[in-house]
Amino acid sequence: MNHTTIDHIELRITGMSCASCVGRVEKALKKQVAVSEVSVNLATEKAVIWGDHLDHQQLVACIQKAGYDVEDVQTHNIVLDIQGLSCASCVGRAEKALLKVQGVQNVVVNLATNQAHIIANTDVAVSSLMTAIERAGYGATVVAQAEPQQKTPTDQSQVLLHQLIQATVLTIPVMLLSMLGHVSMAWQQWLDHVLGQSLNWWLQGLLVSIILCFPARQFYKKGIPALLRRAPDMNALVAVGTLAAYLYSVIATVLPQWLPPQAVHVYFEAAAMIVTLILLGRYLEARAKGQTTQAIQQLIGLQPTIAHVKKGTVIEDIAIADVTLDMQVLVYASEKMPVDGVVLVGQSVVDESMLTGEPLAVKKHEGEHVSAGTINQTGVLEVQVKALHQNTLLAQIIQLVEQAQASKLPIQAWVDKITLWFVPVIMCIAVLTGLVWWVFGPSPSISYALVNAVAVLIVACPCAMGLATPTSIMVATGKGAQMGVLFRQGAALQQLKEVKAVGVDKTGTLTQGKPTLTDFICLDEQHKSQILQYVASVEQYANHPLATAIVDYVKQQKLALFHATQVETLTGLGIQATVQDKKLQIGADRFMAQLNIDISVFNVQAEQLAQQAKSPIYVAIDGMLVAILAVADPIKETSTKVVQQLQDLGLKVVMITGDQQNTAQAIAKTLHIDDVIAGVMPSGKVDAIKSLQQKYGKVAYIGDGINDAPALAHADVGLAIGTGTDIAIESADVVLMSGDLKAAVDAIALSQATIRNIQQNLFWAFIYNIALIPVAAGVLYPYTHILLSPMVAAAAMAMSSVFVLTNALRLKGFRSDDNG
Repeated sequence: MNHTTIDHIELRITGMSCASCVGRVEKALKKQVAVSEVSVNLATEKAVIWGDHLDHQQLVACIQKAGYDVEDVQTHNIVLDIQGLSCASCVGRAEKALLKVQGVQNVVVNLATNQAHIIANTDVAVSSLMTAIERAGYGATVVAQAEPQQKTPTDQSQVLLHQLIQATVLTIPVMLLSMLGHVSMAWQQWLDHVLGQSLNWWLQGLLVSIILCFPARQFYKKGIPALLRRAPDMNALVAVGTLAAYLYSVIATVLPQWLPPQAVHVYFEAAAMIVTLILLGRYLEARAKGQTTQAIQQLIGLQPTIAHVKKGTVIEDIAIADVTLDMQVLVYASEKMPVDGVVLVGQSVVDESMLTGEPLAVKKHEGEHVSAGTINQTGVLEVQVKALHQNTLLAQIIQLVEQAQASKLPIQAWVDKITLWFVPVIMCIAVLTGLVWWVFGPSPSISYALVNAVAVLIVACPCAMGLATPTSIMVATGKGAQMGVLFRQGAALQQLKEVKAVGVDKTGTLTQGKPTLTDFICLDEQHKSQILQYVASVEQYANHPLATAIVDYVKQQKLALFHATQVETLTGLGIQATVQDKKLQIGADRFMAQLNIDISVFNVQAEQLAQQAKSPIYVAIDGMLVAILAVADPIKETSTKVVQQLQDLGLKVVMITGDQQNTAQAIAKTLHIDDVIAGVMPSGKVDAIKSLQQKYGKVAYIGDGINDAPALAHADVGLAIGTGTDIAIESADVVLMSGDLKAAVDAIALSQATIRNIQQNLFWAFIYNIALIPVAAGVLYPYTHILLSPMVAAAAMAMSSVFVLTNALRLKGFRSDDNG
């Protein structure tokens, strides 16, 4: 085919993992009318498309619909506050409406925060998104994304409280007029004598009319339009149920001749109590929702608003927003650090627990880094600003937590599918219930039909289903941040629960990452010091903890370092260079083998050193073996306990290291580690992860260095030690801010507790509906003569959401030692 005569477009595709993925992408693209030929390459992750008048955006949408992403499309994140969300059905409809907007790639609507997080192409206008939301029957406002701000508590709970008080004040006399007579015969006689039945009903009708017009108005403003759009939600259920009871009662009061004599009853009290109890439930729900965001509010509250800026000899207080890079800021004792920066003058003790979760304060002196929000406990510090307030570590933590809280777990996918059709099905069940009771029920059948149909409408609760997952995520990610565990991806909460094994990098993770030179055995004792000088002169050019240990030792011995030339670092092997016309080659046994240098003369010493958990390093000069030295990296005091705790969580612990087998086995024996993969070069860590996945299933990997980034990305869940490099953290799903392996135990245990909490919530939400909807429909009546009153149904429905929220809030008390 002559490709030069037609258009062609190249797209970089992410997410393809095998040949079947290639086939799916090609099949999807070939269905496009304008496309004549497609070539998808798995290795380069590129698709080349030929055709006539190709539409770039249409092709991108086609690939995304097939389940893959296109890297070269510029996107932006938009957050909308959605007004009018009341249940899981609303969430599904809002998401569906937004996804219909061309250019929208992903939408997550969170019922707990009432926010929609949207990823869309840059050409998608916010106004088109807001229009889509409004057409779906909801209101929307844009949330500013420039920087995290102190969030004021929403007045939603106050509005609900006001409505609840109104409804309660009006419902009490209705209940006195209608229900107290069933308890007190004297009260009923007094009512009949003073008011009479007709006036009594008229008074009830008047009071309930006020309730429905004012405190209950929200149900009709949202529910009726949703019903007319054939997209009913929770408000529609309440609206239909209360209006049915109210209108039936109005007919019984005003036009009793329209009903059979035995069916002339009023149900005003049912309509009033349904509204009051549901408002009570929503008020308690709003209060509980506020508590789920306390952790993020506390983080936001840590951001100081004022900085003491030093300008020459003058100290001036300015707003944080006006602070610029390299300004000098004074921080007095007991004050929060206003910025991220480096200490220029002074020394102090700083409480960093809000970042790391570690209670012990840290000493700070000249040249050390400090972070915004941490507390300066003792001395006065002069700090040079290194990050603007919106770019501080604290601001990044807040952003990560908010992103994680807005995300959906895989477990939510099937819940969404159910809740989308839940309300329409309930309405059908209610209609069917009414018809069955009307046709087959006892006299007065129309009354039984009304009461049971209304009970079915009211008892159904998709709210609990919609809140089950997001509330637990919000509490858990906030709790994690307080413990120094940041979930960069909310899905990692679920994935960590499914992990069967943990791969752990040795240096800096299990060990202190500060090795020391312990042994130096030289074949030429006479020139031992000089050879050591040569070794350190070469190692000073290596960026590795083992090299640092050798150089530090030589400096302590006050030996001079020479200039080296032709320095070449061989990753995973060693280093070579020329010093004073001598070619030095320094590295592991595999480096010597590659150079065909016989090291058997040191076999005994090497084995002894390895058994002592020391890493043997060989030295050759001009191709001749001259020495062996050993470096030991002390094991962290907490490592043994952490390994045991990981095993107690049901996980296999595997150490992955570049050390030779004997050294690795010695460390593993000390720490009681389950498995060891030794002699691994940095490029081989991904293969090590793959082998663990084949052996155990899903695998987490914990690392901190640049050479850990590929392994962190390839593992099912990557956990980066927060003291590590940016590239390692960017590759990870979870960041452990404390730099302590103990935080990995916290992360995994929190994941297990969170998923267990979500499962409890979902079990309750579904069992509640499965159990009570049939009872409300009257299935027990033929056997027990038990019916579910609409008022009891309203109370049960309101409490189901409160139960889910209360259960989620238990995660605030999570502790890894008792696993929630």
